[in-house]
Amino acid sequence: MSREAAGADAGTSAQSPAAALAPQLDVLQASGLLRTRRLLQSPQQAQARVDGHDVVAFCSNDYLGLAADARLRDAACEGAARYGVGGGASHLILGHSEAHHALEVALAEFVALPRALLFSTGYMANLGVVTALVGRGDAVFADRLNHASLNDAAQLSRAEFKRYVHGDLAMLERALAAHPARRKLVVTDAVFSMDGDVAPVPELVELCERHDAWLLLDDAHGFGVLGATGAGVLQHFGVASERIIYMATLGKAAGVFGAFVAGAPAVIEWLLQRARPYVYTTAMPPLLAHTLLTSLEIIAKENDRRQHLAQLIAQLKLGCAGLPWRLMPSDTAIQPLLVGATEAAMRVADALLARGLLVPAIRPPTVPEGSARLRISLSAGHEPAQIDKLVRALHEIGAGA
Repeated sequence: MSREAAGADAGTSAQSPAAALAPQLDVLQASGLLRTRRLLQSPQQAQARVDGHDVVAFCSNDYLGLAADARLRDAACEGAARYGVGGGASHLILGHSEAHHALEVALAEFVALPRALLFSTGYMANLGVVTALVGRGDAVFADRLNHASLNDAAQLSRAEFKRYVHGDLAMLERALAAHPARRKLVVTDAVFSMDGDVAPVPELVELCERHDAWLLLDDAHGFGVLGATGAGVLQHFGVASERIIYMATLGKAAGVFGAFVAGAPAVIEWLLQRARPYVYTTAMPPLLAHTLLTSLEIIAKENDRRQHLAQLIAQLKLGCAGLPWRLMPSDTAIQPLLVGATEAAMRVADALLARGLLVPAIRPPTVPEGSARLRISLSAGHEPAQIDKLVRALHEIGAGA
């Protein structure tokens, strides 16, 4: 066979790299694990228009109902008029505006820590903190149910990555005591995003102080909700320590976008110098930083939003008694209804959607095999009548299960 013919043969028989992915996508589809996007056609709020249908949405992290608040919209317009639209450059070139500076000062004061640093997302913040603080010769100790961003950060850092069983402080203490790492970092969700439970922060602080470790708290789902003024998990427990590095997001309860890290001045300065997701990315639009100043004021002053949310949580818990599925232990806005099998969770979610109720089915690999669930996210934007509708629907579906 000629060289030309052989080349032609190879060209027609070889599968393209993109085509090789098709069978793997088919496997995801067949196992009920293929993810799809819904089209939101209204503001982010409890009563929403999704894929052409009006639904009550129980799937947003907008815990205080601020994402569509008119005051934030007005603040965004004011910010756009003052600062324009884009950030234009990284913070260390010419992207750090007075709006960013004012927000960092306000955030540090709000969470009662010396200094804060803005990041574009919580994912970037976690990557930045972990990779800037630890590396080869160090060790990261992580709760097994941590958010993916903390796991990815640990792996990227090249530090040794040790995971402990969810909430098992005895296992964590043994690992801390036995490890010879030059620098130790414990990383944990403050509120676990798929279970809704709160980490034992005071005990974690005590362990870190005893074993000379830092503690990175990811308070993405606690900031704005926990604590007397919504300042988060540290205020909720009344704890303080120089070993704490505190991260929270600003696109959930705060209703806007972004994230921040707060802690000791030297830690924040080191992140400013060495956290690659901070140094090498364009700053968030300053109009959003300006908007978040209004959001912080609302969070601090309007405790009735947190009280209303607490009442809705209690109402849902009471209403779900007697279902064939159980609510997992959680006193937060995240109320997971454990179904078990992926197919069963999908059927319940579909049946709810047919009744105008949008509740996501959370499946592996986000949660362990056999623990598929409905992640019911409550918001201060919900009304008691909407909770009643959800509870009635669950009992109807459960009766036929």
